[in-house]
Amino acid sequence: MKRLACIAALGGLVLSADALAWGSDGHRAVGAIADQLIVGSRAQQQVAALLLPGESLEQVANWADCVKGSYCGPQTEEMQAYTAANPKHSEYHYTDVPFQETRYHDHAVGTAEDDIVQTLGQAIAVLRGKGDPQTNPHRFSPRQALLILTHLAGDIHQPLHVGAAYVGKDGGYALPLAAKQIDAVNMFDARGGNNLLLDDVKLGAASAQLIPPRPAADAAAATAAGAAGAKPRQLTRPFHSYWDSTVVDYAMRRVGARTPQQFAQIAIAAKPVVAANSGDPSGWPHQWADDALMVAKLAYADATPGKVAYQTSGKGEVYQVWALGVPDNYPVASSAIAKEQLIKGGYHLAALLQSIWP
Repeated sequence: MKRLACIAALGGLVLSADALAWGSDGHRAVGAIADQLIVGSRAQQQVAALLLPGESLEQVANWADCVKGSYCGPQTEEMQAYTAANPKHSEYHYTDVPFQETRYHDHAVGTAEDDIVQTLGQAIAVLRGKGDPQTNPHRFSPRQALLILTHLAGDIHQPLHVGAAYVGKDGGYALPLAAKQIDAVNMFDARGGNNLLLDDVKLGAASAQLIPPRPAADAAAATAAGAAGAKPRQLTRPFHSYWDSTVVDYAMRRVGARTPQQFAQIAIAAKPVVAANSGDPSGWPHQWADDALMVAKLAYADATPGKVAYQTSGKGEVYQVWALGVPDNYPVASSAIAKEQLIKGGYHLAALLQSIWP
């Protein structure tokens, strides 16, 4: 069972925007950075030709997540057509390479033909006018390719969307050398970090001492929205969820940004040094994945699996989870990483678009 399908089955959950990679604001920040970096270029003209009037990369950055449900609003005809033609579209957003590895290799443990690296490659081929049945098996249109590329350029820079954790029967991290070793007896798939649970109360208390608070108006709005949702507070938070959304909030608060556009403006004004990609653009997704593996090692370095527990899904299936311990200063270190990765995502997306349309 694939990761996203398994998560939904085990937890009986309805995914919200906060359960998606980088959250809504994170993806919009990546798109906003790219929007600003391609101003005045041929790439900007070509992007505008594929987008609808009034759309921007920031505004469409969450499209590939919005097609998964109704949390962005009713599904449009365009979304319905895409999901009907791409029944495995949820699997395009990640790969599950053991985080201990240093490189992404095609067909290696944790990879798949429909994973994020392969799907990005297909989108790039379409936008370069090289789409054929072999390079574009999903038959993406140029507009779909741009929407997917914009979103997945954010996803692939979220370290847990590339580097996955596997847990041995002794409770420590394990390195599978073959898929058959992940047998749920001697080695377990932690489902991209979703089965590793942080103490959300403790982590929240630590972050309150380390991360600047939201502006009063924003905090009040968030409280009101939470009250409207009226859900009991969870005592634990999946490690993957923490990296998807919590660190984005922390990163934005640390630089004083209230919106993704502000984050983009602050990031660009600081003139960050972002390593350029090399070689043909078709190979850039592999380079991004390799970089994400290095960052995933940092994400997992101080995160230690503890006592195993058992939970039961709504369907009566029993599965394992592990308490995950992190140091009290983890919010500072992780949000610094998130800031850097969001900036990389925006700069790499812009560079790719300008390479496709020089």
